[in-house]
Amino acid sequence: MDETEFLRGRVYGADHEDAAPRPDRRYAQLVGGPLDGLLLDVTDRSDDAPREVALTTEIGRYGPGGRALYVRRAADPRRFDWQGDTPGAP
Repeated sequence: MDETEFLRGRVYGADHEDAAPRPDRRYAQLVGGPLDGLLLDVTDRSDDAPREVALTTEIGRYGPGGRALYVRRAADPRRFDWQGDTPGAP
């Protein structure tokens, strides 16, 4: 199993030991980019919350500390599409 298969269906930011989705939470799927297939916990997000997120990742273009940018899909708010990578804060 490669890294991509290992990450699919796991929750972004969750502890490696317990990264499975929980039934009492709401999730959106990250589509494309370095975090493709991971789930983003959106339980506490309102519908008018920011439509974009910058998620820290070590496997993006900028390596450790870099961020992957995702934007909520207008037609399907349960999916966030990758827009590119950016370096982390200095």
